[in-house]
Amino acid sequence: MHRNARLTYWGRQEVARRVEAGTPPAMVARQMNVSRDTVYKWWRRFLVDPDGRWWEDRSSRPHRSPTRTRRKLERKILGLRRSKKLGPARIGARVDVAASTVHAVLARHQVSRLAWMDRPTGRTVRRYERDRPGDLVHVDIKKLGKVPPGGGWRAHGRAARPARHRRIGYCYVHSAVDDHSRLAYSEIHDDETAATAVAFWTRARGFFAAHGITVREVLTDNGSCYRSTDWLMELVAGGAQPRFTRPYRPQTNGKVERFNRTLLDEWAYVRAYGSEAQRRRRLDSWLHLYNYHRCHTALGGQPPISRVDNLPGHYN
Repeated sequence: MHRNARLTYWGRQEVARRVEAGTPPAMVARQMNVSRDTVYKWWRRFLVDPDGRWWEDRSSRPHRSPTRTRRKLERKILGLRRSKKLGPARIGARVDVAASTVHAVLARHQVSRLAWMDRPTGRTVRRYERDRPGDLVHVDIKKLGKVPPGGGWRAHGRAARPARHRRIGYCYVHSAVDDHSRLAYSEIHDDETAATAVAFWTRARGFFAAHGITVREVLTDNGSCYRSTDWLMELVAGGAQPRFTRPYRPQTNGKVERFNRTLLDEWAYVRAYGSEAQRRRRLDSWLHLYNYHRCHTALGGQPPISRVDNLPGHYN
């Protein structure tokens, strides 16, 4: 249904109910502020299938498309895309068709973007999303170099900083992202040991519980801290089932991997920080922006909190 439609699903059913009750279609049209043609359209659909979902929109796709690209040519285009990773212009030159036609074929088969394909195999990456918050939470750790006192090379250039600042160590950003809502929780620590990971998850579980979310499954990579007995016991004690990605398959844990990239672009490297403490202080405010105000294309332009209901036990 388009946003300017006069009749909602309820309105379409109401039109059929009024005509069925004996009200003249012209009067129904005036009452519902639509044309008589619209009244007759929904009345005819009701007569054809009164017990079905006749009031829903139908696809505008034609039943036949005589000018559509031949299947044999489509297979050739898709083969070049998967094997050579070529774009529409180069594929079009090889098969002697317009680049726009090649793009239409690639879009129809959901391979118009290379990001949607697994580069080594050429297979289409299938996206998934759980139905409710808490059904699955992705957990991962991002390793970052610490910011030296006075700022690092991003502030002064690579040649301007003395060599003594090159060995100040690393920090580790532990993150948990809900699969359905993309609600995220992060902490910065100085290591990635099992004890740190377990303590982080205890607080992360409390964060999700404060939003009315009960975590049922936790997905991680195969890092040693996530394979430890303490980590597995902590998950089971909290009622969550541990899950692991396939080796060398970061796409499986893709939502937290994408969150890590956003974390780098919009928090860690968004400005030249003067110290590590300054960068750490900005993490909480950035997380609030991410969860409550930043729009997500995967959520229809809404922030993660839009998919969260704070009623206790709502997602149990």
